[in-house]
Amino acid sequence: FMWKFKNKDAFEECIKDLLADSSVQEMRHIPQHTKNISCLDHSIFVAYLSFLICRRFHLDYKAGARGGLLHDLFLYNWRDKEHEGHHLFNHPKIALKNASEQFELTDKEKDCIVKHMWPVTKKLPKYRESFIVGCADKICAALEMMRLFRVFGVQAKLCAAV
Repeated sequence: FMWKFKNKDAFEECIKDLLADSSVQEMRHIPQHTKNISCLDHSIFVAYLSFLICRRFHLDYKAGARGGLLHDLFLYNWRDKEHEGHHLFNHPKIALKNASEQFELTDKEKDCIVKHMWPVTKKLPKYRESFIVGCADKICAALEMMRLFRVFGVQAKLCAAV
């Protein structure tokens, strides 16, 4: 189910303009939760899971995919000392600012980005798609930290192809 070509083709159609952007491609050089998984790999994983869940429940899967891809567009290494302690709370706003400067975003896409860290960031997601992106982010991060990202072949099947 997860890797069906019809899903992958529809997903790629939702995000292809974003992936062509140099700022999104910069995420490829930023480490994320574990070694050998970039911020872009993580964001593609979140975007695809969000896309699948939204599509399954007849929600706005395009907003889920696009918000999922841009949710961590903070463009810095969060492990650097200067970001210590602030990243967790500030990166959704930074990602939204960066994404808004680069792309025309819908209200749902903006909400997906800025509310993906709920409940840490306090404000409730306004849309079901935003809640889904937040849940997908946490699921993907957990799978990455448990090294299941590689076991399921996410990088090989999804990230390398887009």
